Amino acid sequence: MHEDQPAEPAPQATRPAREGRDGGPRQDRPRGRGRPPGDRPKRREISGWVILDKGVGMTSTHAVAAVKRALNAKKAGHAGTLDPLASGILPIALGEATKTVPFVMDGRKAYVFSVTWGVETDTDDAEGRPVATSDDRPTQEQVEAMLPRFVGAIEQVPPRYSAIKIQGERAYDLARDGEVVELVARPVQIDRLAIVAHTPERTVIEAECGKGTYVRAIARDLGRALGCYGHVSALRRTRVGPFAEDQSCTIGALEAAEAEANAAVLRPVETALDAVPHVPVSRDMAMRLMRGQPVILRGRDAPTEGKAYATCGGVLVAVGDVERGELVPHRVFHLGGTAPRNG
Repeated sequence: MHEDQPAEPAPQATRPAREGRDGGPRQDRPRGRGRPPGDRPKRREISGWVILDKGVGMTSTHAVAAVKRALNAKKAGHAGTLDPLASGILPIALGEATKTVPFVMDGRKAYVFSVTWGVETDTDDAEGRPVATSDDRPTQEQVEAMLPRFVGAIEQVPPRYSAIKIQGERAYDLARDGEVVELVARPVQIDRLAIVAHTPERTVIEAECGKGTYVRAIARDLGRALGCYGHVSALRRTRVGPFAEDQSCTIGALEAAEAEANAAVLRPVETALDAVPHVPVSRDMAMRLMRGQPVILRGRDAPTEGKAYATCGGVLVAVGDVERGELVPHRVFHLGGTAPRNG
Protein backbone atom coordinates (compact mmCIF):
# COMPACT_ATOMS: atom_id res chain seq x y z
CA MET A 1 0.00 0.00 0.00
CA HIS A 2 2.23 2.72 -1.28
CA GLU A 3 1.37 6.10 0.16
CA ASP A 4 3.82 8.53 -1.36
CA GLN A 5 6.95 8.69 -3.45
CA PRO A 6 9.81 11.13 -3.81
CA ALA A 7 9.22 13.88 -6.33
CA GLU A 8 10.50 13.60 -9.89
CA PRO A 9 10.76 16.28 -12.60
CA ALA A 10 7.41 17.58 -13.80
CA PRO A 11 5.90 15.35 -16.48
CA GLN A 12 6.15 16.83 -19.95
CA ALA A 13 4.10 14.17 -21.68
CA THR A 14 0.80 12.47 -21.16
CA ARG A 15 2.36 9.72 -19.05
CA PRO A 16 1.59 10.05 -15.30
CA ALA A 17 4.43 10.94 -12.95
CA ARG A 18 4.87 7.30 -11.89
CA GLU A 19 3.10 4.02 -11.14
CA GLY A 20 2.78 2.23 -7.82
CA ARG A 21 4.28 -1.20 -7.19
CA ASP A 22 0.89 -2.86 -7.54
CA GLY A 23 0.26 -1.66 -11.09
CA GLY A 24 0.59 -4.63 -13.43
CA PRO A 25 1.97 -4.56 -16.98
CA ARG A 26 -0.02 -2.43 -19.37
CA GLN A 27 -2.39 -4.31 -21.64
CA ASP A 28 -2.82 -2.52 -24.93
CA ARG A 29 -6.19 -2.66 -26.61
CA PRO A 30 -6.33 -4.65 -29.85
CA ARG A 31 -6.16 -2.37 -32.84
CA GLY A 32 -9.24 -1.92 -34.95
CA ARG A 33 -11.74 -2.50 -32.16
CA GLY A 34 -14.11 -0.14 -30.42
CA ARG A 35 -15.41 3.16 -31.74
CA PRO A 36 -14.31 4.11 -35.27
CA PRO A 37 -11.65 6.86 -35.23
CA GLY A 38 -13.99 9.35 -36.89
CA ASP A 39 -16.54 8.94 -34.08
CA ARG A 40 -14.12 9.48 -31.20
CA PRO A 41 -14.44 12.85 -29.43
CA LYS A 42 -11.51 15.14 -30.12
CA ARG A 43 -9.21 15.59 -27.16
CA ARG A 44 -9.31 19.11 -25.75
CA GLU A 45 -6.55 21.47 -24.71
CA ILE A 46 -7.71 21.95 -21.14
CA SER A 47 -5.65 22.95 -18.12
CA GLY A 48 -6.28 22.82 -14.39
CA TRP A 49 -6.41 20.48 -11.41
CA VAL A 50 -8.95 17.75 -10.69
CA ILE A 51 -8.86 16.74 -7.03
CA LEU A 52 -9.87 13.12 -7.24
CA ASP A 53 -11.06 11.04 -4.31
CA LYS A 54 -9.65 7.73 -5.51
CA GLY A 55 -11.44 4.63 -4.37
CA VAL A 56 -9.91 1.36 -3.21
CA GLY A 57 -9.05 -1.04 -6.01
CA MET A 58 -7.92 1.46 -8.67
CA THR A 59 -4.32 2.20 -9.63
CA SER A 60 -3.20 5.79 -9.93
CA THR A 61 -2.51 5.28 -13.64
CA HIS A 62 -6.04 4.04 -14.26
CA ALA A 63 -7.43 6.96 -12.27
CA VAL A 64 -5.55 9.44 -14.47
CA ALA A 65 -6.81 7.69 -17.61
CA ALA A 66 -10.41 7.80 -16.35
CA VAL A 67 -10.24 11.53 -15.55
CA LYS A 68 -8.56 12.26 -18.86
CA ARG A 69 -11.30 10.37 -20.69
CA ALA A 70 -14.13 11.99 -18.72
CA LEU A 71 -12.91 15.49 -19.65
CA ASN A 72 -11.60 14.63 -23.14
CA ALA A 73 -8.28 16.09 -22.04
CA LYS A 74 -5.15 15.79 -24.16
CA LYS A 75 -2.58 15.73 -21.39
CA ALA A 76 -2.69 14.53 -17.78
CA GLY A 77 -0.51 13.40 -14.90
CA HIS A 78 -0.79 12.90 -11.15
CA ALA A 79 1.01 14.29 -8.12
CA GLY A 80 1.83 11.45 -5.74
CA THR A 81 0.89 7.80 -6.27
CA LEU A 82 -1.71 5.93 -4.25
CA ASP A 83 -1.65 2.14 -4.46
CA PRO A 84 -4.87 0.27 -5.29
CA LEU A 85 -5.58 -0.60 -1.63
CA ALA A 86 -5.26 3.04 -0.59
CA SER A 87 -8.00 5.63 -1.03
CA GLY A 88 -8.23 9.39 -0.84
CA ILE A 89 -6.82 12.51 -2.43
CA LEU A 90 -5.06 12.06 -5.77
CA PRO A 91 -4.45 15.45 -7.42
CA ILE A 92 -4.57 15.09 -11.21
CA ALA A 93 -3.00 17.76 -13.38
CA LEU A 94 -4.39 18.48 -16.83
CA GLY A 95 -2.58 20.31 -19.61
CA GLU A 96 -0.38 23.16 -18.40
CA ALA A 97 -0.99 22.15 -14.77
CA THR A 98 1.47 19.27 -15.27
CA LYS A 99 4.23 21.89 -15.10
CA THR A 100 3.31 22.59 -11.47
CA VAL A 101 3.30 18.96 -10.28
CA PRO A 102 6.60 19.31 -8.31
CA PHE A 103 5.11 22.10 -6.19
CA VAL A 104 2.25 19.83 -5.11
CA MET A 105 4.53 16.87 -4.45
CA ASP A 106 6.72 19.08 -2.27
CA GLY A 107 3.70 19.99 -0.12
CA ARG A 108 2.64 18.47 3.18
CA LYS A 109 0.52 15.30 3.21
CA ALA A 110 -2.09 14.07 5.67
CA TYR A 111 -3.22 10.45 6.16
CA VAL A 112 -5.48 8.30 8.29
CA PHE A 113 -4.19 4.74 8.54
CA SER A 114 -4.85 1.55 10.49
CA VAL A 115 -2.07 -0.53 12.00
CA THR A 116 -2.93 -4.18 12.61
CA TRP A 117 -0.76 -5.57 15.41
CA GLY A 118 0.89 -8.95 15.76
CA VAL A 119 2.14 -9.41 12.18
CA GLU A 120 4.89 -7.76 10.16
CA THR A 121 4.81 -8.43 6.42
CA ASP A 122 7.47 -8.20 3.73
CA THR A 123 5.56 -5.34 2.08
CA ASP A 124 4.63 -3.66 5.39
CA ASP A 125 0.96 -3.79 4.39
CA ALA A 126 -1.87 -6.32 4.18
CA GLU A 127 -0.84 -7.60 0.75
CA GLY A 128 2.46 -9.07 1.87
CA ARG A 129 3.40 -12.37 3.42
CA PRO A 130 4.10 -12.57 7.17
CA VAL A 131 7.78 -12.37 8.12
CA ALA A 132 7.41 -11.93 11.90
CA THR A 133 4.57 -12.53 14.36
CA SER A 134 3.83 -11.92 18.03
CA ASP A 135 1.05 -12.71 20.47
CA ASP A 136 1.64 -9.42 22.30
CA ARG A 137 -0.74 -6.51 21.77
CA PRO A 138 -0.06 -2.89 22.83
CA THR A 139 -2.38 -0.83 24.96
CA GLN A 140 -3.45 2.61 23.76
CA GLU A 141 -1.22 4.15 26.42
CA GLN A 142 1.78 2.22 25.14
CA VAL A 143 1.16 3.34 21.56
CA GLU A 144 0.68 6.97 22.65
CA ALA A 145 3.91 6.88 24.63
CA MET A 146 5.82 5.62 21.58
CA LEU A 147 4.48 8.09 18.98
CA PRO A 148 6.75 11.04 19.94
CA ARG A 149 9.77 8.94 18.94
CA PHE A 150 8.53 9.15 15.34
CA VAL A 151 7.62 12.84 15.22
CA GLY A 152 9.94 15.56 13.94
CA ALA A 153 12.97 15.22 11.69
CA ILE A 154 13.75 11.51 11.77
CA GLU A 155 15.65 8.90 9.77
CA GLN A 156 13.38 6.39 8.05
CA VAL A 157 14.25 3.24 6.09
CA PRO A 158 11.83 2.93 3.12
CA PRO A 159 9.93 -0.35 2.64
CA ARG A 160 11.59 -3.01 0.52
CA TYR A 161 8.63 -2.81 -1.82
CA SER A 162 8.94 0.85 -2.76
CA ALA A 163 9.79 2.91 -5.83
CA ILE A 164 13.23 3.84 -4.54
CA LYS A 165 15.84 3.25 -7.25
CA ILE A 166 18.84 1.01 -6.57
CA GLN A 167 21.43 1.20 -9.35
CA GLY A 168 18.72 2.26 -11.78
CA GLU A 169 16.10 -0.32 -10.80
CA ARG A 170 13.03 0.05 -8.61
CA ALA A 171 13.32 -1.62 -5.22
CA TYR A 172 9.96 -3.35 -5.65
CA ASP A 173 11.13 -4.97 -8.92
CA LEU A 174 14.25 -6.31 -7.23
CA ALA A 175 12.22 -7.56 -4.24
CA ARG A 176 9.76 -9.34 -6.52
CA ASP A 177 12.67 -11.08 -8.23
CA GLY A 178 13.79 -12.42 -4.86
CA GLU A 179 16.85 -10.22 -4.50
CA VAL A 180 17.83 -8.99 -1.06
CA VAL A 181 17.03 -5.28 -1.01
CA GLU A 182 19.00 -3.18 1.47
CA LEU A 183 17.73 0.39 1.65
CA VAL A 184 19.49 3.08 3.65
CA ALA A 185 17.68 5.40 6.04
CA ARG A 186 16.68 8.81 4.68
CA PRO A 187 15.69 12.00 6.50
CA VAL A 188 11.94 12.67 6.56
CA GLN A 189 9.76 15.14 8.42
CA ILE A 190 6.72 13.93 10.39
CA ASP A 191 4.80 16.81 11.93
CA ARG A 192 2.04 14.98 13.76
CA LEU A 193 0.89 11.51 14.81
CA ALA A 194 -2.32 11.12 16.82
CA ILE A 195 -4.49 8.14 17.77
CA VAL A 196 -8.04 8.24 16.40
CA ALA A 197 -9.22 4.85 17.68
CA HIS A 198 -7.74 1.81 19.39
CA THR A 199 -8.62 -1.83 19.97
CA PRO A 200 -6.31 -4.64 21.11
CA GLU A 201 -5.89 -5.75 17.49
CA ARG A 202 -5.75 -2.43 15.66
CA THR A 203 -4.92 1.27 16.10
CA VAL A 204 -6.13 4.04 13.79
CA ILE A 205 -3.68 6.94 13.51
CA GLU A 206 -3.71 10.36 11.85
CA ALA A 207 -0.43 11.54 10.33
CA GLU A 208 0.84 14.81 8.86
CA CYS A 209 4.18 14.59 7.11
CA GLY A 210 6.47 15.84 4.36
CA LYS A 211 7.36 14.36 0.99
CA GLY A 212 9.13 11.03 0.82
CA THR A 213 7.58 9.74 4.05
CA TYR A 214 6.28 6.18 3.98
CA VAL A 215 3.30 5.48 6.22
CA ARG A 216 4.01 1.77 5.87
CA ALA A 217 7.42 2.34 7.41
CA ILE A 218 5.85 4.20 10.34
CA ALA A 219 3.62 1.18 11.05
CA ARG A 220 6.52 -1.27 10.68
CA ASP A 221 8.82 0.71 12.97
CA LEU A 222 6.09 1.30 15.57
CA GLY A 223 5.46 -2.43 15.73
CA ARG A 224 9.13 -3.19 16.17
CA ALA A 225 9.58 -0.52 18.84
CA LEU A 226 6.55 -1.86 20.76
CA GLY A 227 7.81 -5.43 20.42
CA CYS A 228 4.57 -6.68 18.88
CA TYR A 229 5.09 -6.10 15.12
CA GLY A 230 2.55 -4.44 12.87
CA HIS A 231 1.54 -3.54 9.31
CA VAL A 232 -0.75 -1.05 7.56
CA SER A 233 -4.14 -2.63 6.93
CA ALA A 234 -5.99 0.47 5.67
CA LEU A 235 -4.81 3.83 4.37
CA ARG A 236 -6.56 7.02 3.30
CA ARG A 237 -4.85 10.23 2.18
CA THR A 238 -6.83 13.29 3.27
CA ARG A 239 -4.63 16.14 2.03
CA VAL A 240 -1.89 16.80 -0.52
CA GLY A 241 -0.40 20.30 -0.43
CA PRO A 242 -3.26 22.79 -0.91
CA PHE A 243 -5.78 20.08 -1.89
CA ALA A 244 -8.18 18.50 0.63
CA GLU A 245 -11.20 16.21 0.78
CA ASP A 246 -13.79 18.99 0.67
CA GLN A 247 -12.51 19.96 -2.81
CA SER A 248 -12.62 16.45 -4.24
CA CYS A 249 -14.82 14.54 -6.67
CA THR A 250 -15.13 10.87 -7.57
CA ILE A 251 -14.63 8.93 -10.78
CA GLY A 252 -18.30 7.92 -10.68
CA ALA A 253 -19.46 11.53 -10.60
CA LEU A 254 -17.16 12.48 -13.48
CA GLU A 255 -18.24 9.55 -15.62
CA ALA A 256 -21.92 10.33 -15.03
CA ALA A 257 -21.58 13.89 -16.36
CA GLU A 258 -20.74 15.36 -19.75
CA ALA A 259 -17.19 16.54 -20.42
CA GLU A 260 -18.28 20.19 -20.62
CA ALA A 261 -20.05 19.94 -17.25
CA ASN A 262 -17.00 18.25 -15.72
CA ALA A 263 -14.87 21.26 -16.62
CA ALA A 264 -16.57 23.01 -13.69
CA VAL A 265 -14.63 20.81 -11.24
CA LEU A 266 -11.30 22.14 -12.50
CA ARG A 267 -9.25 24.25 -10.14
CA PRO A 268 -6.89 26.88 -11.55
CA VAL A 269 -3.37 25.84 -12.45
CA GLU A 270 -1.93 28.34 -9.96
CA THR A 271 -3.75 26.63 -7.08
CA ALA A 272 -0.70 24.38 -6.93
CA LEU A 273 1.41 27.48 -6.24
CA ASP A 274 -0.48 28.36 -3.09
CA ALA A 275 2.72 28.62 -1.03
CA VAL A 276 4.63 30.61 -3.66
CA PRO A 277 4.67 34.46 -3.72
CA HIS A 278 2.65 36.04 -6.52
CA VAL A 279 3.61 39.07 -8.62
CA PRO A 280 1.34 40.77 -11.20
CA VAL A 281 3.18 41.94 -14.32
CA SER A 282 2.39 44.16 -17.28
CA ARG A 283 1.70 42.85 -20.76
CA ASP A 284 5.20 43.81 -21.95
CA MET A 285 6.77 42.02 -18.98
CA ALA A 286 4.57 39.00 -19.62
CA MET A 287 5.79 38.82 -23.22
CA ARG A 288 9.39 38.86 -22.04
CA LEU A 289 8.73 36.08 -19.56
CA MET A 290 7.00 34.02 -22.24
CA ARG A 291 10.17 34.28 -24.32
CA GLY A 292 12.20 32.98 -21.36
CA GLN A 293 13.68 36.38 -20.55
CA PRO A 294 13.96 37.75 -16.99
CA VAL A 295 12.10 40.87 -15.89
CA ILE A 296 12.90 43.41 -13.19
CA LEU A 297 10.41 43.40 -10.31
CA ARG A 298 9.52 46.79 -8.85
CA GLY A 299 7.55 47.84 -5.82
CA ARG A 300 8.12 47.41 -2.11
CA ASP A 301 5.95 44.27 -1.99
CA ALA A 302 7.93 42.45 -4.69
CA PRO A 303 9.81 39.36 -3.45
CA THR A 304 13.56 39.76 -3.29
CA GLU A 305 14.59 36.11 -3.58
CA GLY A 306 13.18 32.60 -3.84
CA LYS A 307 10.37 31.18 -5.95
CA ALA A 308 7.62 33.39 -7.40
CA TYR A 309 4.96 33.20 -10.07
CA ALA A 310 3.71 35.95 -12.35
CA THR A 311 0.24 36.67 -13.73
CA CYS A 312 -0.97 39.18 -16.29
CA GLY A 313 -4.62 40.15 -16.19
CA GLY A 314 -5.31 37.29 -13.78
CA VAL A 315 -3.79 34.67 -16.12
CA LEU A 316 -0.75 32.64 -15.04
CA VAL A 317 2.30 33.51 -17.16
CA ALA A 318 5.41 31.99 -15.56
CA VAL A 319 7.01 30.59 -12.45
CA GLY A 320 10.67 30.96 -11.61
CA ASP A 321 13.30 32.27 -9.23
CA VAL A 322 13.82 35.84 -8.08
CA GLU A 323 17.53 36.67 -8.33
CA ARG A 324 18.91 40.13 -7.58
CA GLY A 325 15.55 41.75 -8.11
CA GLU A 326 14.76 39.91 -11.35
CA LEU A 327 12.26 37.13 -11.96
CA VAL A 328 14.01 34.46 -14.01
CA PRO A 329 11.34 32.19 -15.58
CA HIS A 330 11.83 28.43 -15.42
CA ARG A 331 8.35 27.42 -16.56
CA VAL A 332 6.12 29.44 -18.85
CA PHE A 333 2.43 28.75 -19.35
CA HIS A 334 0.24 28.94 -22.43
CA LEU A 335 -3.23 29.10 -20.93
CA GLY A 336 -5.36 31.55 -22.89
CA GLY A 337 -8.97 30.45 -22.43
CA THR A 338 -8.20 26.82 -21.62
CA ALA A 339 -8.11 27.09 -17.84
CA PRO A 340 -10.34 28.31 -15.02
CA ARG A 341 -9.37 31.59 -13.41
CA ASN A 342 -9.37 32.62 -9.78
CA GLY A 343 -12.20 34.91 -8.77
